[in-house]
Amino acid sequence: MRPYVSAVVPVFNEEENLEPLFERLVAVLDAMGRPYEIVFTNDGSADRSGEILRELHAQRPEQVRVIDFNGNFGQHMAIMAAFEYVRGDIIVTLDADLQNPPEDIPRLIEKIEQGFDVVGGYRRDRQDTWFRRNASRLINMIRARITRIEMRDQGCMLRAYRRHIVDSIATSGEVSTFIPALAYSFAANPTEIEVSHAPRAAGHSKYHIYNLLRLNFDLMTGFSLVPLQVFTMLGFAVSLLSAILVIYLLLQRIFIGPEVQGVFTLFGIMYFLVGLGIFGLGIIGEYIGRIYLEVRKRPRFVIREVVQALDDQ
Repeated sequence: MRPYVSAVVPVFNEEENLEPLFERLVAVLDAMGRPYEIVFTNDGSADRSGEILRELHAQRPEQVRVIDFNGNFGQHMAIMAAFEYVRGDIIVTLDADLQNPPEDIPRLIEKIEQGFDVVGGYRRDRQDTWFRRNASRLINMIRARITRIEMRDQGCMLRAYRRHIVDSIATSGEVSTFIPALAYSFAANPTEIEVSHAPRAAGHSKYHIYNLLRLNFDLMTGFSLVPLQVFTMLGFAVSLLSAILVIYLLLQRIFIGPEVQGVFTLFGIMYFLVGLGIFGLGIIGEYIGRIYLEVRKRPRFVIREVVQALDDQ
């Protein structure tokens, strides 16, 4: 029977959380009384996560499918791979760390059934460090101004999508992307609801500062040209100010004579302009890097094996 709901869970080194997550997730989906499937993507885990996922498949072979990556390709590529295999009319994504309570899934599905095509969650009483909470607020604000994509909480992966949205995402072919933002760009009628957020039950966060910065660079450069446009306008402004300064120094030399005292000021201005140029090259490099990733046409991920029932193959 074709599933009505597909739950997609990316997994990376979550051996301690998988069994309790599975018990709660199955209990919630069973209680809904509709056919469902759970698609786990093992994103190159180095612990026992892969072995545990196979055991979960053995418990529910008709409902559990496991996509086993050949290496670590990242959370969003893990979700993208699952999107290519899901069969449900409604697709729900959630993390494997139990910070996204599965008990909120029926509320997301209820919103989809009301006519929305994308339902995002925003976390109530977020159980993260002070730095993570405030960094997320700042990034959300910058992202909203640059991309014009309205998401209250871009870091929350507890979300629901209609099938046609997921199909559009899966066929987009983007090498580096941010799935919630991509879904909002395809959506005609998105909405958001408040969801619970629990402290991590076990293990530690896989997102470090560098990963968060990379993710947000992908978000900024993948959905907007504003960084390039801002730098262009800044370049015009600096060029104008530089021309005014040159004229001022020329007039000063003609009417007053050379002054050695201004050497340090000129050095300061020079270093500022050099720093500005390097910053601009960095922004341009981000866009060129995205072009490079797209044109080389390498696989976005490599699947070692798909563990599923025989009639699904």
